[in-house]
Amino acid sequence: MADSGDSHDLQEFLKPFNERASDAEGRLSRLEALLASKNVGNPAAANEDLSKIVSELQKKLDDAKAAIVLERERASQEIRKLAAENAKLQYRITHLVRALTEANCKLENQTR
Repeated sequence: MADSGDSHDLQEFLKPFNERASDAEGRLSRLEALLASKNVGNPAAANEDLSKIVSELQKKLDDAKAAIVLERERASQEIRKLAAENAKLQYRITHLVRALTEANCKLENQTR
């Protein structure tokens, strides 16, 4: 059905956003590990620095997820609009073909 193709197109469209979100999560994990290893001697400072970085990265991750949701909504609206336009065009084609067939039949009858 058309929904499967639309879903696949939407997934392909959103693929770069999902990759960015995954990359951000990976960077966050690496930074957490790095900070934990660097600040072993001063746990309070390490926790504060880590908390700050985690908060900043979490905000970036949330922003990326919000962008994905927004793009998904835009893509979905565009798909619905194009599907409606496609249905209208198919309707017009059907009637134009029918009219052409009728006109050809009338022309054939007049020439006989």
